[in-house]
Amino acid sequence: MKTTLRKQDLDLLVGARHWDPFSVLGPHVLEEKGKRFVSVRVIQPRAREVQVVRGSGATRRASMSRVHPDGVFEALFPLDAEIFPYRLEITGSDGYRWTQHDPYAFGTVLTDFDIHLLSEGSHLAQYEKLGSHVVDIGGTRGTAFAVWAPNAERVSVVCNFNHWDGRVHPMRNRGASGIWEIFLPGVVEEEVYKYEIRARGTGELLAKTDPFGFRFELPPRTGTIVCDIEGYEWGDAPWMESRAQRSILEAPMAVYEVHLGSWKRKEGGEGPYLSYRELADDLVPYVKGMGYTHIELLPVAEHPFDGSWGYQVLGYFAPTSRHGRPEGFMEFVDRCHREGIGVIVDWVPAHFPRDAHGLAHFDGTHLYEHADPRRGEQREWGTLIFNY
Repeated sequence: MKTTLRKQDLDLLVGARHWDPFSVLGPHVLEEKGKRFVSVRVIQPRAREVQVVRGSGATRRASMSRVHPDGVFEALFPLDAEIFPYRLEITGSDGYRWTQHDPYAFGTVLTDFDIHLLSEGSHLAQYEKLGSHVVDIGGTRGTAFAVWAPNAERVSVVCNFNHWDGRVHPMRNRGASGIWEIFLPGVVEEEVYKYEIRARGTGELLAKTDPFGFRFELPPRTGTIVCDIEGYEWGDAPWMESRAQRSILEAPMAVYEVHLGSWKRKEGGEGPYLSYRELADDLVPYVKGMGYTHIELLPVAEHPFDGSWGYQVLGYFAPTSRHGRPEGFMEFVDRCHREGIGVIVDWVPAHFPRDAHGLAHFDGTHLYEHADPRRGEQREWGTLIFNY
């Protein structure tokens, strides 16, 4: 049974150092002087006033008390049969008013079985669980975020939705797994975000892009973009069926290797990159006309520096935004397959980039790279290939 909010919890919340924010924020049953109550708590540092709106009607509302000057609010309600549904009506310091669901009123996003598989490294579809995913939970549309940062003291989602303030949306700590998660109702596609990570021990603040993000901002911007990759209608079923029936060791194979960013440019070579659709219009007929059976793409995963030709990857699950959105890349592969052209994609783990917003020193430790810099980067070309 929870009791009165401790000063230590308040100080940790407003200092953005609380490793278990769900134990404090949101709805909780507590007991005061022998009576049971529902306590609703939020942290909104920029709010002038916060009200709890109960149920679907707008008439049952209660003003929350400010219990810390830096924006922690609380309201107490007599305990009914169960914890009631509610929304928050927030009035900012500038007078702007909006209504939203409380992220801390929602339960866990990942199942215990997901956590078990992710912890032992045997989950076969990690990209479906980690990263950002537009979902519907209990009839509420929003985005679920999950990131692996086992050496973090605190992790928050920061974005325009919360003014890039790490105090507002600290994530749920899933224990020894090192995974942090949160569902943010109202956050949908096109929202640009990062993870603000406070390193355990040193207290260092890090702003990182999502290792499992599907779409990134165009350089020199460095944010990850919430992107729903479901819904594309593939037309390559005949190709996929024929590929499954033949042996690549017995069929003739001629590969055209190409870097999409330099194969052809607009405006005489000095203009912007061709889109994935424009590349499909020009490159696929060219390759087919030349008699090749496959296109091998130099790295197309997201990377920060044009001059690297994609060999310094930050987002292994995101086709580079230089040519358009992920569905544009799907269309490119689909068009290749419809024309009988296989697609080989270079995957490069060896040329490890040190960009501050990327994988390096991710949670304050060498989480993705080797701690010895002499072994952390292989300067020789190191490429694996995947056939699509």
